[in-house]
Amino acid sequence: MAQDKDIFFMQMALKQAQIAYKKDEVPIGCVIVKDDVVIAKGYNKKITKNSALLHAEIVALKKAQKKLNDWHLNDCTLYVTLEPCPMCAGACINTRIKKIVFGAPDPKAGCCGTLYNLAQDARFNHRPQVVGGVLGQECGQILSNFFKSKRKEK
Repeated sequence: MAQDKDIFFMQMALKQAQIAYKKDEVPIGCVIVKDDVVIAKGYNKKITKNSALLHAEIVALKKAQKKLNDWHLNDCTLYVTLEPCPMCAGACINTRIKKIVFGAPDPKAGCCGTLYNLAQDARFNHRPQVVGGVLGQECGQILSNFFKSKRKEK
């Protein structure tokens, strides 16, 4: 069950997704929190930067590591509007993120429980806690609206 602070920080991630939407990017947003303080924000930049690597999570993880001057993010929670893909779930494992909180499940690439649960695979040396479905309807709606608008343009 989502805690009030999970909802609060997911609303901040949604604001990042709205920034992406306005920039004609796939609207996915992310914030990283340590000790109840946002230390990094990010949104999808795949289209504007022409890079499949620039998912919202990767953008925010890089900023958090720079802010803390450490690649370890042990005491941090990552909030993201869409369930992490294999690359982003793997990055969370590698950075030792303590907890992943996501909004909408991703039936096409979700690796925190939908298609696969990479984050909880016991074969890895680190397993972040995962909470899904926080503001899931709102997080899914912004994506649906974006893709509907794209279909109308064609």
